[in-house]
Amino acid sequence: MSSLEAQPAPVGGIRFLGQRRVYWRLLSRGAVLLVATLGIYRFWLNTDVRRYLWANTEVAGETLEYTGTPLELLLGFLVAVAILIPVYVGFFLAALDLGTLGQLSGVIAFFALGVLGQYAVFRARRYRLTRTIYRGLRFHQSGSAVLYAVRASLWWLLTALTLGLAFPFQTASLERYKMSHTFYGDLAGRFDGSGLRLFLRGLPMWVLVLAPIGLTIGAFVEVIDWQALATAAESGGDDVMAKIESGNPQIADVFVFALLMLGTSVTFAAILYPAYQALMLRWWSSGLRFGPIEMTSKLRTMQFYGAYVRFVWYAILFAIVAAIIGGIGLVTAGYFVGGEQTSIGGELAGTAILLGGYVIIALGFSTVYRATVMLSLWKLGMESLQLSGLSALEQVAASGHASSPVGEGLADALNAGGY
Repeated sequence: MSSLEAQPAPVGGIRFLGQRRVYWRLLSRGAVLLVATLGIYRFWLNTDVRRYLWANTEVAGETLEYTGTPLELLLGFLVAVAILIPVYVGFFLAALDLGTLGQLSGVIAFFALGVLGQYAVFRARRYRLTRTIYRGLRFHQSGSAVLYAVRASLWWLLTALTLGLAFPFQTASLERYKMSHTFYGDLAGRFDGSGLRLFLRGLPMWVLVLAPIGLTIGAFVEVIDWQALATAAESGGDDVMAKIESGNPQIADVFVFALLMLGTSVTFAAILYPAYQALMLRWWSSGLRFGPIEMTSKLRTMQFYGAYVRFVWYAILFAIVAAIIGGIGLVTAGYFVGGEQTSIGGELAGTAILLGGYVIIALGFSTVYRATVMLSLWKLGMESLQLSGLSALEQVAASGHASSPVGEGLADALNAGGY
């Protein structure tokens, strides 16, 4: 459990050469430097993480190479911030309007930033691909980021209207668009995954998670006297709930039932989430194609549960250690502040301690998650793949060029980034 020992890969397979303890050290050092630099080090940390993962992923005897630099990420982020500031100022000024524009400014901002986020996702993917080298040849991506953003936004709207039922078809459509514009050298990619197949496999999970909520809605519709509810709402006053309950004697029982069903839904969602991740990764990986090169994933669902069990175990240990150190720190701080704890200096010291503790705990859990779950998912996802048609690699010619890091910076600024 302390390392990811590389095993000999079968013909046509992929293996991960990295060791978990090395990754732990990389992330732990990065977390300390994030605190010391007030978050600026994240550009260097993200670059180090990508270089580590890429360099330790071996495909047909050759490892990947990541050529991006932290200064590129920093520059892209600063340019993105310069672009976003006028946008946010415009939304703020629109919100000050007392007319229709001001009332709708929040909705307009939500949808506008959603479309911009999808645009950033596509551009960030282009950046990461053009910084990925295999056998001396570059991956790259063509296509319109604007068209992808519109397409993705319309799909998300349909998915929301169908309560998630359209999500498998959305994913398949967007992956087909992305892969049809993805190249390894001059070798074109494509995506053959079926949205219907994903829908049928994920439907039982959707039912288990949303059925309790549906039962709750049905119970409310059945029990509530809507005329009495409307009358109570119109009359107002401090006893609105009392009026509603007087016209609906079973309302209290329905509220208890709703809480139970909500808890059931959340429990199912938590239990099924690793299975959902495994299903998605297996389906997505098996649909990837580059010319005659085909991929098939043999990923097992229980492997994902093992990754989350490891995370929970380390998270509990970290929480215990953090609680002990935090308690000692608070007692020590209280001793030094002493009788001045009600003064401005004491209040500032207490606020600084709480804020610092929150940052450290958040970074700690993030580090544990990335070193356990995320690393395991990368390793499992890669090593479960079987590739065929690798002879086509010998005929691939160089193509493509490095793209701007602004898209990656925009995704970072909008919190829409990833590996």
